[in-house]
This record gives sequence, structure tokens and C-alpha cells, in this order.
Amino acid sequence: MSNIPETGRTQRVQIRLIVIQVLVFSLLLTLGGRLWYLQIRNGQEYSDEAKNNHVQQVVQPAARGSILDARGVPLADNETRLVVSASRTELLKMADDGKAVLTRLADVLDMKPKDVFDKVRLCDAKTPQPCWNGSPYQPIPVTDEATTQQALTIRERAEDFPGITAEPTAVRRYAAPGKANTAQVLGYLSPVTDEEITKAQDSDSPYLRSDMVGRSGLERTYDKELRGKAGVTRYEVDNLGRVIGQAKNDEAEPGASVVTSIDARVQAVAEYELNDAMKEARKAFDTNTGENYKADSGAVVVMEAKTGRVVAMASLPNYDPNSWVGGISAKDYAKLTGKKSNFPLLNRAIQGQAAPGSIFKVISSTAAVNAGYPFDGHYPCPSSYSIGGQTFKNFESQGYGDITIGRALEVSCDTVYYGIAHKEWAKDGGNNPKKHPNDWFYKTAHQFGLGKETGIDLPNEVSGRVPDREWKKNFAEANHDAWCKQGKKDGTYVEKIAYENCLEGDKMRAGDSVNYSIGQGDTLVTPIQMATIYAAISNGGTLYDPTVGKAIVSGDGKTVQEIEPKSHGKLPFTKKTRNEIDEALAGVATRGSAAWRFGGWPQDKIPMHAKTGTAEVYGKQTTSWFATYTKDYSIVMTISQGGTGSGASGPAVRRIYNALYGLDPSGKQDLKKALLPTPQKGLPKIQTDGTIDAPKIKPYDPDSQKPPAEQTLAAVLGRRD
Repeated sequence: MSNIPETGRTQRVQIRLIVIQVLVFSLLLTLGGRLWYLQIRNGQEYSDEAKNNHVQQVVQPAARGSILDARGVPLADNETRLVVSASRTELLKMADDGKAVLTRLADVLDMKPKDVFDKVRLCDAKTPQPCWNGSPYQPIPVTDEATTQQALTIRERAEDFPGITAEPTAVRRYAAPGKANTAQVLGYLSPVTDEEITKAQDSDSPYLRSDMVGRSGLERTYDKELRGKAGVTRYEVDNLGRVIGQAKNDEAEPGASVVTSIDARVQAVAEYELNDAMKEARKAFDTNTGENYKADSGAVVVMEAKTGRVVAMASLPNYDPNSWVGGISAKDYAKLTGKKSNFPLLNRAIQGQAAPGSIFKVISSTAAVNAGYPFDGHYPCPSSYSIGGQTFKNFESQGYGDITIGRALEVSCDTVYYGIAHKEWAKDGGNNPKKHPNDWFYKTAHQFGLGKETGIDLPNEVSGRVPDREWKKNFAEANHDAWCKQGKKDGTYVEKIAYENCLEGDKMRAGDSVNYSIGQGDTLVTPIQMATIYAAISNGGTLYDPTVGKAIVSGDGKTVQEIEPKSHGKLPFTKKTRNEIDEALAGVATRGSAAWRFGGWPQDKIPMHAKTGTAEVYGKQTTSWFATYTKDYSIVMTISQGGTGSGASGPAVRRIYNALYGLDPSGKQDLKKALLPTPQKGLPKIQTDGTIDAPKIKPYDPDSQKPPAEQTLAAVLGRRD
């Protein structure tokens, strides 16, 4: 037992309690003083610093959906590349802001140090491209073309490359299967802009700074579906950019895929044949200008007649959409947009406008019948037609006597339409029109869908032009002063026209009406408009909205949204008139102006209908048009400054049909060689993981479609409009 008295032990405990109380009181006093110091004495300073602590986002881009052809063949998808990126946050922690690291990186990547520095600098109003316009808190791509050895070097020498990563990353790829470029239909991507981000903030699909956005073609039309939803990790950072915590993490959702009605095999054929037709046209001599045809641009559309779905759409000149991947260089951009480029970014199938020439006569024929002129009536077809002191010649100045409207279509007789249009102009009051003129020819063109967009699911379609009385009035008001300033009564041709327009440019003159009746003058159409019209004649009169998109398939393959064909009207003719026009167009292919291009065609099995067109353009060589249809497809081709319709475009259109139906040059059919003898129904088979097992494409063999040279030479002797 202890010898310490009880009273002594009690005193010790009391002393210890007092010491503990003093210590606790001192700690509380110290804590209270510190709180006073932080909240009262320096409260405003720390409040200001806290405001500088904020949340930053690091984005994991969603895999963009693929664009597939009708059989599931990828036209645009993603491929894995080795992407070398730099963390700007890590580089700025270094004494030299990472310049030494970036210099070493440039050496490994075989790049100039300046080019690497420029890649990682931030974009602003004063900083030209290249620069980074995304979030400064996420890795900035330096190159997406790193080799395996370069990536290994960076990863093995991590101590020499702090803040640098080399990782496999999905990058957009335009595959061009079977050499089917399809550039203007697909479009291209580029980084989102600050303006777009601001505008989309309140939408159901806001942009992130890392997003790549569709700028044209299907990439733009279906951008929202293709883009998916990016993953976002939110970090709390202080005012120096240092990460102090993680707030939230949202997983990325892959974009949907768009299945199109494009058949990559037919697309490759259409592109090749259009290009070949332009090359051949440049070999031909233009007697009017004394030089070879320039054939500087062209377009072709292959469309399903019963649905309006586009099977192929080619436009030349074209470009490689892969040049936009990873950011286009200034040199390449200049090549695509400069004055000497001939503007390959234009999709001339929907943006190229030209006078249609004689392929317009299906509209004039309908207008004539609706105005009371029997289709099987007889009308004079002299070699020329005179109005006042002006003479309008028939093509090649050939006359055919009195013929029906059907025969006028077959042989492309201009003067039949001149005569009917002139009579209607006079009935409407001539130079002093009555209050409500019939304007059959102009009204009918609008009913056929001209003068407005077809509604195709591609951006920036143009409307063309129907030069009716309203257009004449508005055009005259806009140009009156310029005409009066330029015009001279006894000047050059241009000055004389300006003088006449100064006096009565707002009037619908006789010359305007007769010229219009054969698709000349101020009329402008696009290939997609004419393909839609000829498809409608084929299917009995329904004008469909042309479509390229056929279905949207979710990233997981579980949801399929089909895009059904839609109609925007009916052609303004009776069944009887439709059948009469149909028969006449068959006659064009068998005994009329296109017959020399369809020698040996199996007309009994696959009835062919065609119309040729050669449009005159002031100051340029003639525009070649060739419009056709079968029960399955309509095909329209045009070549700017290419010569006659059947001469320049005819052979190419015939060979596209040969490929579709499996025909050799003599007209013998082999269905095993047919690419698409009937339009494809349904969608490609979608796997449970959302992928599609796409068939392989064999390269197109153009030599199999070339007819014997002597056959072509003999046919040239009969070449007409």
C-alpha cells in the first residue's frame, strides 16, 4: 500500500485538474483569437482568395458515330491513332513554362519547336491559328500522327517529358471505300467556336469546348445525333490552377450512327464516270469558241424513283475531307477556297445552278397541255422562229414540219415550244399584260417544284430561279440605275441589252417567254431538282423530298429510328398526260436525240426514258445536261462548259446504268455483275453491340463498260442535243 497520506493525494489531483483547465482555456482562447483573425481581421482577404477557387472541367470526348452506306460500309468512322498531348497546367508549373520539355518533344516528333509552342498556346482575339481553343485544363493534342517508336520514346523517358502523354485515341476517318470519295455529301469537322457555345448553352445539346462540329454535309445535318455526349470530370482548382479536389464525374455516351441510302459501289462508279466524262469533253473541239471545251465542273445524282432516296451523288471538283482532321493547314485551306480552286467545297448537285436547256421541256409540255394544246395535236417545227426583228433558231437549224408535242420532245424541237409560248404570251396581254394573266409556263414550273428547295437533308441547298413576272419586277428595281448608266442604244451587245432593260426591264417581253419555254434565259435549276422531277414522272407524279439519311442507330444498337420518305407535292398533270410524256421520253432513248447513246439497250426488259439538254450561257461554253429514268432510278448529270447533253454526259450515264443493272456495252444482262438491279430495301444487319458487319467492296472496272471504238465513232456522226 502507498505511504502517501490521503490529503496529499487529493491536493495533487486538484493541481492536475487546474493545469488541465488552464491548458484547455488557453487552447480555446488561442482558437478564438485565430478565428477572430481569420474572420474579422483578415476575413475580406481570405474571402477574395476563396472566390478564386473554382471548378474546372476535363472532357473525355465521346466517340463520334459512324456514317454508313446502305449496306453498312463505313463512309466516315473513327480510327485509333497515337496522339501526343501536352498538359498546359503541368508545363506552367515549371520554371521556364515547359519550353525545354516542348523543345525536346519537338525533336522526338521531328517538328520545329515553334510549331509545337504554337499548338499549345491558347487562342484569343490576337492569336492566329494554330492555337488551342479548348479548355486549358485538358490535354492539348500536339500531333495525331505519332509513330509507335515516338510514342515509346516519350513513355520510356517519362522523366524527360513531364506533362506529356502519348495515348491511342479515336480520330475521324473518311474511308473512301472502293475509292468512293463522297466528300461533299459527308462534309467535314472543325472545332466549336465560342459563339456556338454561347448560343447552345440553353439547348438540350450544349457544346463543350472540346467538341468537333459538323460544318457541311451529313456531318452538319446529323451533328447532334453523331456527336453523342462527352464525359466530363469536374475538378476543384485554386487561383493558381492547382487541383485541390474532384467534384463529379459523368461518363461519355457514344454518338449514334447514321445509315444512308448511298451505295458506296454506285457512288464510286458515279464519281469515276463523271470525272471520265469531263476528261473526254475536254478533248472535244468547240466550234463556237475555237477551243476545246473546258468542262470545269460537274455533278451527277442517282435517285430511287419511288422514294426519293439518293443512291449516289457526285460533284467535281472534289476534295479529301481527311485534310480537315486534326486541323487543316493554311496551305490546304487556301487550295480549297482560293480563286483558282474552282471551289471544291461546293456540292454542285444541290448548290450548282444553271439553265436547264431542253431537259426543261417536260415542264413546257405539261404547261402547253394544261393551257389547252393537245399533246397529240400538230404544231409547226420550222428551222427558226422570228419575233419582230429577232430570230430564234432551232437546234442545229433543223426543221421537222408539223409534229406532235411528243415528237417535239423526242427530237428536241425548240420552235414548237417557241410558237406555243408566244401565243400564250399574247393571250396574257403581251407587253401590256392583263390584270390576272394565266402565265401557264411559269405557274407550271412552280408546281413542278422549281424556284424553291427540294428539302434534301443536306445543308445550304439553293433554290434555283423561275424568272416569272414577280422576279422580273424585283430584278428590274434592283438593277435599273446600273442598266441606265451602262446602256447605249448603238453600243455593244451588252450595252444594247442594258439600254433595253433601262427602258422596260420590268416587262415580260416576247423574247423572254419563248426563251424560257426551252429552259434558257434567266431560268436556273439544280441537278437535285431535275432528278426529283424525273423521278416523279417515273413513279406517276409524286415529288419526294430527296433524302440521304435512311436511319439513325443508337451507339448501343438498341434504338433504330428509320427516316421515312416524305412527299412535298404532285406533278400538275393527268394520268393520260403523264403516260404521253413517259412514252415520248422512251422515244428519246430509242429514236430521238439520245438514241445513239442507248444502242442495244434492252428496252423490252428495262424501259429507258431520257431527255438531252444543251444550255447556252452568255460568255461561256454550253452546259451539258442528261436527264433519265427507269422504273427504279432517275439519273441526272450535268457538266459545266461540257458541250452537248448526249455528247458529253450521255456515255457516262449509260455506263452508270450498265453497272446498276449488270449490263455489258451490247445490252446483255448478267445479274451476278449487277450492283443494284432493284433499290435496296431495309437496313443492314445490326449486331447486339451496335456494330454492323459490312461487306467488302470490289474496285470498279471501267474497262468492262467501254463499247468498241468503231461503235462510238459511228454514233458520233448522228450526235444531237
